[in-house]
Amino acid sequence: MISRKNMGSVSPLLLITLVLGVCFATYNLVTMVMHNRSISKPTIYYNSDGGIFVDPIIEMPESVRKLKRAKMPFHVALTATDAPYSKWQCRIMYYWYKKQKDLPGSEMGGFTRILHSGNPDNLMNEIPTVIVDPLPAGLDRGYIVLNRPWAFVQWLEKATIEEEYVLMAEPDHIFVTPLPNLAHGGYPAAFPFFYIKPDQNEKLLRKFFPEELGPVTNIDPIGNSPVIIKKELLEKIAPTWMNVSLKMKDDPETDKTFGWVLEMYAYAVASALHGVQHILQKDFMLQPPWDLEIGKKYIIHYTYGCDYNMKGELTYGKIGEWRFDKRSFLRGPPPRNLPLPPPGVPESVVTLVKMVNEATANIPNWDAE
Repeated sequence: MISRKNMGSVSPLLLITLVLGVCFATYNLVTMVMHNRSISKPTIYYNSDGGIFVDPIIEMPESVRKLKRAKMPFHVALTATDAPYSKWQCRIMYYWYKKQKDLPGSEMGGFTRILHSGNPDNLMNEIPTVIVDPLPAGLDRGYIVLNRPWAFVQWLEKATIEEEYVLMAEPDHIFVTPLPNLAHGGYPAAFPFFYIKPDQNEKLLRKFFPEELGPVTNIDPIGNSPVIIKKELLEKIAPTWMNVSLKMKDDPETDKTFGWVLEMYAYAVASALHGVQHILQKDFMLQPPWDLEIGKKYIIHYTYGCDYNMKGELTYGKIGEWRFDKRSFLRGPPPRNLPLPPPGVPESVVTLVKMVNEATANIPNWDAE
C-alpha cells in the first residue's frame, strides 16, 4: 500500500505524464467510437493480430481494405459441361481472365475448368481443364446444377494448385476489372443474392439446419458462386454441400419451393453447418439489366436476358426489338460483332455486349463448337 506520505512525494513530472496518458487514451477511445459509428452495422473489427472477431459486413470499409498487405493469390475454378452453350461462355470467361489476371490490383492465380462430363472435349488445349465424372445417371433428375458440388468434391481430391484460396466462378462471369482477394483468413467472401432468403424459409431449412445450431439467420444469403474461400475450408464444406443438395432434391416440398436456386441454398446451409460465415461483398458482381452501372464492381454476371425497345426502354418479360440473352445461343456460339444496344440503354448492358464482342473477335476459331 502507498502511504499518504509517499503519495505526497510523487513528482509533478510523473503526475503530468499520467494526466497526458489518460487524455490520450480518452481521445483514442472517442475517436474510435466516432469512427465506428460511421460504418454501417454489423461491422468487422480486428484484434491486435489482424483477426476478425465480430460479424461480417455487406461492404468492407476502405479502412479495412487498407489493412491488407501481402498479395494473396486465388485459383479460379469453374464447373462446366461439354455442351456448346457451356463451351462458348467458358471461352469468353477465360479470355477476360487472361486480360485481367496480371493487371494492377489483381490477385488472380491459376485457372481450372472442371469439366464434369467425364470425357475430354475440343477445348482441352485452349483452357486448362480437369475432367471429373458426372453424377450417376438419373441422380440429378434433370437439374444439371447438382453436378456442381460433386464436381468440386472430385476436383479438390485431385487438385494440386499452388494457391491457398479458390474462387468458385461460373461460365457466364466476365471479369470487368482486376479482381483482388476479397476474403479475409477464415472468412470467405461471397455475393449476397436478393432472392436467397433464409429467414423467409425457416420451416423448410429446419429440415437441414436443426434449431440447436442457432437461428436460420446464421445461413448466409448466398450461393456458391462467386465465392473466394480457403481451399482447406472448401474441402470441408464441399461434401456436405453435395449431400445437402441431394437431400433437398429428394424432398418434394423443398425442391418445389427452391427450384433452380436449390443448389445455392444447399451451399449456404452447408457452410452454416460448418459454422462458416461469409463476408458479404455487394461489389463482387453486377447483374444486367438490373444493375445499371459498372461502378466498382468486379464481375459481370449475364444470367438475365436484356430486352429493350429502340428508345432504350427495358421490356423485361417481352422480347425486345434489341436483345441480348445467352439462352438465344443454346446450340452454338453467338456471332461475332453483335449489334450494340440503342441509345439510352444502361452502361452495364453496353459494356457487356462490348466485352462479348471483343472476346469473340480475338478468340481463334470462334465458330468452332
